[in-house]
Amino acid sequence: MEAAAAHVKLVGPTGGMEGFLGSIGVRFMIDGLEAGERFSLVEHPMSPRALAAPLHLHTREDEYSFVLEGRMGALLGDEVVEAGPGDLVFKPRNQWHTFWNAGDTPCEIIEIISPAGFENFFRELAEVYADGGDGGPDLARFGELCARYALDMDPESVPGLCERFGVTHPLA
Repeated sequence: MEAAAAHVKLVGPTGGMEGFLGSIGVRFMIDGLEAGERFSLVEHPMSPRALAAPLHLHTREDEYSFVLEGRMGALLGDEVVEAGPGDLVFKPRNQWHTFWNAGDTPCEIIEIISPAGFENFFRELAEVYADGGDGGPDLARFGELCARYALDMDPESVPGLCERFGVTHPLA
C-alpha cells in the first residue's frame, strides 16, 4: 500500500469520522495512509466509569494514550496506573492491558497507534456495533475481527475488571 503524499491537515474539534465501540467512542483524526503507515491517531471519549475493553494484547502495534481531560486508569500487565490531563501512558505490544475512565466526569484521550493499521480495527468494530443495534455485536464477527488484527481478547475478564475498578461495560 502506497502512502498518500504529505499535505497539511487540520482536524478541528468536530472534524473526523466518529463511531461507537460498545463502551467508548472513537474519532478518527489521522489515518495510517496519511502518515506513511508509521502511525495513526484517534480520539477516545469515555463516559464516567466506562471500561474501554476487556483485557487484550496487541501483537503488531504499540499504543500511546495522552489524556486531554478527566482521569484514565490503565492495567498494564500487573501494574495499575492512573493518568490525568497532560499525562502519557505507553501500552507496549505483547502486554496484556486495558483502560477505563477512572472518574465521575467524562474522560478524553488521544491514542497514537504505531505502526498504523489498527485504526481500521476500530473502524470495523464501530460497524459491527452499528449493525448489531441494541442487541450488541455479532460475537462471531467480533472474534473474526480480533483474529484478523492479531488481537488477543479476554472477554471473560470484564466482570472482574468492573468489580475491581468500579467501572461498567456492556459485557458485564
